[in-house]
Amino acid sequence: MRERRYSSTSPEHLAAALFDVAAESGLEGASVREVAKRAGVSIGAVQHHFSTKDEMFAFALRTLVDKLLTRLAEIDRDGDPAQDLFAAMSQLLPLDESRSREAHVRAAFAVRAATSPSLAEIRRTTLFTIRTGLSAVLIRIGTPEAETRAALLLATVDGLALEAIGSPDLYPSEYLEHALEVQIGMILQGADVAPTSSIELAS
Repeated sequence: MRERRYSSTSPEHLAAALFDVAAESGLEGASVREVAKRAGVSIGAVQHHFSTKDEMFAFALRTLVDKLLTRLAEIDRDGDPAQDLFAAMSQLLPLDESRSREAHVRAAFAVRAATSPSLAEIRRTTLFTIRTGLSAVLIRIGTPEAETRAALLLATVDGLALEAIGSPDLYPSEYLEHALEVQIGMILQGADVAPTSSIELAS
């Protein structure tokens, strides 16, 4: 009986509602009641799919991660290294409305992960997967200390994304793209590739 009652409410629908709340007010505002309200369902419908709030958060983070990793997997890693790295890392920067929303939600989960082992583990494996992909590109072209440089590139992009969502006026998309180009050029120093061309910022 209960299964039929909540059959129209999917975990994915609830995760989308949670994303909306988190993008606007962080996970502090993502109570079961607020997620249910945003999804247009009852609290019981949420509890039918998730027995605890942490379980709901973990599912939502895995959903976000799966979408991100799917996009990254579609990038050609056998092309121009600078372009491949730019295409991958630009997915993590708030360069448009969709990626800005994702960056807000990822930041909220990063804060929550500090006190949630389940979220911390999802985040750890995600960062490791992305860093491994970056390392593979750098190793292929003979970049010195490829794994360390991959870690530095990922950390730089994460930092840029956080700064950009906190102070968007200081970090327009053109600046973020330029900063990413410069950082990739630095990462590729010593690799068997030609340096990337410079880009001038508009005054």
